[in-house]
Amino acid sequence: MLSFLNTVMNKQRNPENTRMKILAAAFKEMHRHGYQGMRVDQVLKNTDLKKGALYHHFSSKQALGYAVLDELIAKRIEKLWIEPLESLSDPLVGIHALFQGVGNTWSDEFFTLGCPLNNLAQEMSPIDEGFREKIQKFFLRWRDALSGALKKGQEKGVVDKSISTDDSAMFILSVIEGGLGMTKNQQDKSIYYSCCRELKRYLESLRVKRLK
Repeated sequence: MLSFLNTVMNKQRNPENTRMKILAAAFKEMHRHGYQGMRVDQVLKNTDLKKGALYHHFSSKQALGYAVLDELIAKRIEKLWIEPLESLSDPLVGIHALFQGVGNTWSDEFFTLGCPLNNLAQEMSPIDEGFREKIQKFFLRWRDALSGALKKGQEKGVVDKSISTDDSAMFILSVIEGGLGMTKNQQDKSIYYSCCRELKRYLESLRVKRLK
């Protein structure tokens, strides 16, 4: 996520990219301090822009926060976690590989700050219905994508047909977000790898048992 945003920030010499420059700076503030801790004046300071430029693109701090969620956080998770599910030949191996890949490629800072989506879910769902609905919708999209991958596995004879793919998908999603949350809480990346090992064992329990 952070490397993606650095790429965005490096493209900001063109005035047409002012909006994305603001979004990227706002994301960094939200990831570190939370939505409520994000200060608009600090976002402006980090972008060298005037207040008028920000309010030309976003009518309020809330509108800016919603845009960060929709256009950066959700889209990045879509690209990293959801789109690859569509082409997995073996979803049990592939889902674990996606989980493990995050641990191997994302920065330590990302893990200490936590999953941006989960952070917002914990912070804002109880107090802002707009955030809650957007996050709920995206989590359901993610669950459905996982469930769809498992259903394809059932059709291929890889995944046990007796399981509920929706229930299993929700559990897998809970492991992903729970693992990231516990890693943030304990500031210890080994927690994530522990969850990775147990997720692999769970996924293999869904595999069709072959007669020897």
